[in-house]
Amino acid sequence: MVKIESVIPGSPAARCGIKAGEELVSINGSDINDVLDYKYYCTDKKLTLQLGSRTVKIKKQEYDDLGLEFESYLMDKKQHCKNNCIFCFINQLPKGMRDTLYFKDDDSRLSFLQGNYITMTNLTEQDVDRIIKMKLPMNISVHTTNPELRVKMTSNPNAGKCLDYLYRMAAAGIELNTQIVLVPGVNDGKELERTLTDLCMLYPAVKSVACVPVGVTKFRDGLQQIKTFDKQSASAAIDVMQLFGDMMYEKYKDRVVYPSDEFFLTAERPMPDYDYYGDFDQFENGVGMCASLQKEFIDALTDKREFNETDDKPRHLTIATGVLAAPLIETLVNLMKADFPNTEVNVKAIRNDFFGETVTVAGLITAGDMIAQLSPVKDTLGDKILITKNMLKSDEDIFLDDKTLEDVEKALGVPVIPTDNDGYELLDAILETDM
Repeated sequence: MVKIESVIPGSPAARCGIKAGEELVSINGSDINDVLDYKYYCTDKKLTLQLGSRTVKIKKQEYDDLGLEFESYLMDKKQHCKNNCIFCFINQLPKGMRDTLYFKDDDSRLSFLQGNYITMTNLTEQDVDRIIKMKLPMNISVHTTNPELRVKMTSNPNAGKCLDYLYRMAAAGIELNTQIVLVPGVNDGKELERTLTDLCMLYPAVKSVACVPVGVTKFRDGLQQIKTFDKQSASAAIDVMQLFGDMMYEKYKDRVVYPSDEFFLTAERPMPDYDYYGDFDQFENGVGMCASLQKEFIDALTDKREFNETDDKPRHLTIATGVLAAPLIETLVNLMKADFPNTEVNVKAIRNDFFGETVTVAGLITAGDMIAQLSPVKDTLGDKILITKNMLKSDEDIFLDDKTLEDVEKALGVPVIPTDNDGYELLDAILETDM
């Protein structure tokens, strides 16, 4: 039972006289407790809604929304993570950041609706039954298929047992994208081989496996000390992943197992080409972003040549990015110089002093670090600074340290332009053109 907050004017619900403040009990006899129930059961053309003590019948087009709005998106509270993982990034945040950054969700509904990854430790038998009934694709943080090690890594005694949910969902044909956060000396090496063996045996239900390296900040006082990957250990991990990926590709023409871009950059190994990543199932996990950006940028340059849009007017700007991504951005800029020799682009790798130098990805750069490191060279920045949108809160122009784009612009005296991880958009932002 959920309370209706408002009704959209002109919607099927409004036309049938449903009012804000009424309580939705069931649809076609099925109880409604949250957003998944609501979305699943209101797809039919003919619906019978139980609203408290009265019944309302509605006819609508299949899959059309009823027009009911609720107090929260999930229609109840988010499920908080019950784990205390040895690699948890949130446990490594400094004090004083905005409250929402400290919330650890582990909610199967957000896995389906927003692509979040869950460890399954919050799932119940009823939850798994519903996932199977509704055929909901899931994103699962596996980390290891060794039950004892999984308990140790998550500090949750149920973490090993709930691996059974993974096998149940796979057996029912639920599409599963999985991830492994690799910690050197903990779940890599032979343990990684075991985990990849188990996950690959669940193909095609397990559609993809992304392996990402553990992130370690300087705020680990009181936490278990863990290592980060270096050139040698990252290269060894890639070798294991490539072995399994090659085997899966040979057998199924589907690579399935992918190292994140961070592994290749840390190991100083060539990044795979665009075709290596198939359907880019793990793009948001940092898998294939570099290959995608490079191909799109080169394609965009090719388009400029074909349409004779290689004007040579003077331009001067700066791209601020992370330490890991800077060499790739410099390579792309150098490619561009052949067609636009009068376009001067300074690529600035921003060292992460806020979280510590072991954090090298662009998405975790703060405004404070950018201001501190670019202020001394303010006169060389050019007419604007380009950054990746990943540095900002998804719905606001706010960095992780709560400073805004406007704060950075005022401090540095030039506009700051966020761009997507898209080669076409990056080239257009550099050249100030619209395609």
